[in-house]
Amino acid sequence: MHLKTRLFALFLPLLLLGCGDPPDTHPGQPVTHRRAAFTQMLKPFEAMGVQLRKDQYNADQFLALSKQFAAAREVPWTYFGPDTNYPPTRATAKVWSEPEKFEAGREAFLKAGSALIAAAESRDEKMIRSAYAALHDTCRSCHKIYKD
Repeated sequence: MHLKTRLFALFLPLLLLGCGDPPDTHPGQPVTHRRAAFTQMLKPFEAMGVQLRKDQYNADQFLALSKQFAAAREVPWTYFGPDTNYPPTRATAKVWSEPEKFEAGREAFLKAGSALIAAAESRDEKMIRSAYAALHDTCRSCHKIYKD
């Protein structure tokens, strides 16, 4: 029995490797870059949300985070090319079958992002909370339609 446990522990990591996403082997790895760009954008956005949810608003930190967000917010969209709907993407086919609607969602996101950045620059917490919620809503609405 002890030997079986050791063998299982030895082979478990190998089994789990097969459960992950397939590698992005396409030229330039656009899906990999797109996912990394979204992650980079999400880091400051989530940190801003933590400040607001935990009532730990710090105007200087929030402003710095909003600048990080501003620098990252347009990058992911450049990786939604016509031939980028393949695994390991988590985007639904609607991104490519409904390009006008997807573009409208992107524009709403960018507009809401600009409003959040302006609110952060104002240092008005009430305005910031409202702008953050509006931006969060644009993310959610797009994810419901365009992300698995």
